[in-house]
Order: sequence, then structure tokens, then C-alpha cells
Amino acid sequence: MDKRRGQAYHRRFSPLYTDYYEYSMTQGYYLSGKGQDQAVFDLFYRQNPYGGGYAIAAGLRDAVDYVLNMRFTSEELGYLSSLGYRDDFLRVLEKTRFTGDITAVPEGEVIFPGEPIISVKGPLIETQLLEGLILSTVNFQTLIATKARRMVCAAEGRSVYDFGLRRAQGDGGMGASRACFVGGVTSTSNVLLAFEEGVPVGGTMAHSWIQSFGSELEAFRAYTQMHPDDSVLLLDTYDTLKQGLPNAVIVGQELEAHGHHLWGVRLDSGDFAYLSKKVRAVLDEHGLSHVRISVSNQLDEYVIESLVDQGAPIDIFGVGTRLVTGHNDGALDGVYKMVQLRDRPIIKISENPAKINIPGEKELYRYYDSGDGLWLLDGLCLARGDDEPTVLMHPDFDYKKTEVAGLKRESIRKEIVRNGELVYAFPTLLETAAWGAQRFALLYGEHKRFANPHAYHIGVSRELFDLRRSLIEVRSS
Repeated sequence: MDKRRGQAYHRRFSPLYTDYYEYSMTQGYYLSGKGQDQAVFDLFYRQNPYGGGYAIAAGLRDAVDYVLNMRFTSEELGYLSSLGYRDDFLRVLEKTRFTGDITAVPEGEVIFPGEPIISVKGPLIETQLLEGLILSTVNFQTLIATKARRMVCAAEGRSVYDFGLRRAQGDGGMGASRACFVGGVTSTSNVLLAFEEGVPVGGTMAHSWIQSFGSELEAFRAYTQMHPDDSVLLLDTYDTLKQGLPNAVIVGQELEAHGHHLWGVRLDSGDFAYLSKKVRAVLDEHGLSHVRISVSNQLDEYVIESLVDQGAPIDIFGVGTRLVTGHNDGALDGVYKMVQLRDRPIIKISENPAKINIPGEKELYRYYDSGDGLWLLDGLCLARGDDEPTVLMHPDFDYKKTEVAGLKRESIRKEIVRNGELVYAFPTLLETAAWGAQRFALLYGEHKRFANPHAYHIGVSRELFDLRRSLIEVRSS
């Protein structure tokens, strides 16, 4: 794990952080002699968040960290005993460490519904207990990383900063800020995250700073004396165009006279398209064309897109509430389903066809369009079963097929943990962000649309299609 991480974030994660029925089932596995049976669980989601065409994988590093450091304290075991769990079962839990394998899509990768983002393989007594911990971590961070990527996409090259810590849901603030970088933001106001991850940190000033002085001009001067080259002045405490902007011009010119430079100004209310144009014109007129304009206040991808379309001369979007809370989707619908037990593929049947999973231990491939080199579709094949397929089938309909013979393909999942030991070198958060941006550039623009995005196709090999159909028939009869 990244050695920069401090103790406040690299904290112990209690194995009690899961749902009650996980322990009921796990004790049942133990008592019925199934506890050491080898199982494979897939984590996947069923529907893209925000009505979009994709999601961005995040949360893997934290989830793996928690899994590999899972230990029961005597107090936790005592509490489970008070709930009626057997002493012999608790002695097993006391010695339990994760000894299995984890295969996963790297953080920052573009992902789609139904794909196994993470696969966990190991004894049932270990793999079942991980469900709540892994889902809560990966679902939340993937939701936020996806929201961040949508905002960065809307900004069309302008900077997007994370200003959301104060609006995050308690302990979720760290995971949210981290996921923001996975999704492409370039700075954060979260000092602890910056300390532990080595990412850029910054901020401006609050209205309270200006209100604590006798005048706005006095407040601006005092602040720029402490920060002569990196001050961002907040313009809207009293009146943006009549007071804030003229005072910023005065201070900016005073800094120039002493060999320094005002870094930026911030708008926090009003019509940003109108105000940013007025502010830009006045700054340029007074020789302050280098001063950046940032805006903040209930921004999301739709507001950012509108401002860009209106030609608003905004350099930085400071986003908070609607980013770190995943507005307006409350959660990613990720699930953790058993797909194989004792080397036998298994399936879950449902009245809702969308809830019928794809069975077995699988490989996930991404195929490239032979014309422009962008992504064409993804394909699922049985692990250690299929030859390289020439055709990919729709999971439900055999008449829907895509020829893939001769197309370039790549496996997009990595081996993360083998026999309980970490075998994957996690990149830094900034490296993850850069890699994720490169990957996102390979996705066709039609899938990136906010309104009615084109659906990205995921196919299965003929062998996997036939297996799934046969299991459905067996379980339905």
C-alpha cells in the first residue's frame, strides 16, 4: 500500500462492518461442513448511474487494504458471542485471515453493467464475510468517481477542483475526495487526503475572512500580504461588480507594482455566465489578464456544460455537494453474487431477467475497433475454458452476435491478491488519475452523452452463452 498514507486514514476496519446475516450464513457454512468449500463471488452492477453510458471503477485499493488487514479483536468476538454465536465458530473467526485470490479491474478503468469488476475466490467462510465491506467501499467510490468524470468531461479541459469535504456524509469524505481524483479532478480542499496521497491541495477564502475586517479592501490586502502570489479573492461578499471586482483590481495592481501576481478571483453566487464575462473584461482592461476566474455553488455536470456552451470565461470549477454526495443518484446498485462453488458454475434465477447473473469464473476482454482504434465492445469468456472466440453473443439472445475474429483485444482485469498476499503494485492516486484519463479517451463520444447515451455492448462467448442457458433451464424446471 502507499506509504504516504497516514494513520487517520489507514485505520483498522472492523470485520463487524457488515450485515448481520453474513455471520448467520457463515456460521451455517461452518456447522454444515461447507466453510472451506472454494467459492467465487463477482462484484458487478446492473445499471449505469446518472442515466449515463458508463461508470468509473474506484475503491479497489481501500477494499483490498481492508480485506488483507481484517482481524477480530476479543471485544468483537465477545459481542458476537452475546448475539448467540457458538464458541467453536468464534474460535474459527479468531484465526481467520483472507487466504484467497482477488482479480479486479484497476481503478480509473471505464466499466459497464454486468461486468465482474472484482472477483473474490476462496473458502466460503472468508469470501462471504467480505460482502458488506467490499460493496460499501466500491459502490460509493465508483459512484463518486463516475460523477467526477462526468463533470471533468463537461468542463472540456478547464480545471475541476474538489471542494466537497464539508458537504460529504461524515466518514465518507475521505473516500469521496479520493474517488474524485480517480474521476479526474486536479485539486482538493481536503488537507488530510493531500497529506496522505501527495495530491495538490488548495482553496480560497470564506466570507467570514472578509467580514472580520472593517472593509473588503482591507481584507483583500491583508490576505495578499500573506499570500502574495497564490491568493484567490472572493468577490461576492457584498456586491460582486460594484465592490468585490474593483477592490480586486486595486489589490491586483498593487501586487504587480511589487513584483507579485494575483492568482485568481472566485464567484460564489449569481449568474456565472454573465458575471464571469463582466469580470474577465474588467480584469483584462486593467492589465490583469493572467488572473484566473473560478466559480463555486451547487455545480454539476449540467451546469458546467451550460456555462461552457455559453462561452463563460471560467478557468476553474470548484465542485462540492453534487459531486461528493453522488447527486442525484443515491447509490450504485453493485451486488456481490456467488458464481462458482467447488469448481461448479452456479447461477441465480430471478423473475426479473436483468437479475439473472452470468455464471462461472470468467475472463473479461475489451475489443478495439479495427478502424479508429477506439473501444468496440467487451467480451466475457470462461476462464481456462474458451479458445479465443470469433463471435460474441448477446447474453440473452443468440440471434444478436458480433464478429470479433481478428480484432485487437486486451484483458482488462489484473491479479491483485494471490493466496492472501498482495501481488499487485497499486499506483499513486495521481498516476491512477492520469491513466484513467487515457482510458476514457478511448471511449466513443456517443457513450459519453449525458442525454440518451449509446449503450456499450457486452457479449459472451458461445461456450459461456450455452452454459448460462443450460443452467437457467435446469434451475427453471
